[in-house]
Amino acid sequence: MRSQILSLYFLAGVIPFCLGACSASPPQSTEKSTLSFQETVLRISVQATQERVEQERMIAPLDTHLEQVLGQKVDFIIAQDYQESVEMLVDGRANAVYGGVVSYFDALERGAKVKPLVAPIDADTIRPWYRSCLVVAANSSIKTLQDLKGKRVAFVDRSSTSGYLVPVTALKQQGIDPDRHFSQVVFGGTHGETGELLATNQVDVIATNLATYNQQQEEGKGENLRIIWESDPIPHAPILVSRDLPPELIKKLKQAFLTTPAGIKDLMGAKTVGYTLVEEDDYESIGELRRQFNLSGGSN
Repeated sequence: MRSQILSLYFLAGVIPFCLGACSASPPQSTEKSTLSFQETVLRISVQATQERVEQERMIAPLDTHLEQVLGQKVDFIIAQDYQESVEMLVDGRANAVYGGVVSYFDALERGAKVKPLVAPIDADTIRPWYRSCLVVAANSSIKTLQDLKGKRVAFVDRSSTSGYLVPVTALKQQGIDPDRHFSQVVFGGTHGETGELLATNQVDVIATNLATYNQQQEEGKGENLRIIWESDPIPHAPILVSRDLPPELIKKLKQAFLTTPAGIKDLMGAKTVGYTLVEEDDYESIGELRRQFNLSGGSN
């Protein structure tokens, strides 16, 4: 069953994209930073999507590339969860974040002055978008969304776009309320940990994304899994930067991401082929979904 919940992406044309050297740039902040380019330490919080050792391994080559282009040290800080990555922006521990779309709106709602800079380009679609999906065991009797009533369901995190917001929106459009129609609702914390809940038969279905599912298939871990629902395209998670960063640093950071060598993995776990510029309007459709179904406010 295919969902129609994201058709406004195409009706409104809110997923423009460009590859390589793109001439269109996000609007620059009119605010002035009190620190110079050289004096500013770039501190990027990263949402926990993998086991810590694996995430540190994924960060290393991107860290090296950014430091080479910027000519200065870059500090990556792995957050404990989705919420802490936003808190780091709010309390000043970080001035950029490598996180999800929902976290962007969470940060804005909490007063963080941030804007999206770039987003990964999906290796399969060659576009800056990906898909959410609901996955069950291959031998499960569950075939449709309606079959989920009375079942045990695992989401990733309330601040996860593909692991919560989008699938919950699809369920609500089918008249299925997770608070009333499921026998149990749990949150895995990361896509990997959520997958383990299904693998160990602790739940009947999990919400995740197609990239994670495909990765499991490639690693030989997904032969006993089956997708029962897949979303329309979702705009890829943006790299957010503080509007208080010096304009010169923002410009150099943009250049650094757009020239990322092939083979450097997306830190959220998706298989990507570089980055492209994005703007605030590219994510308004997600903001509208949150407002429409009263899902704003992250984990609150």
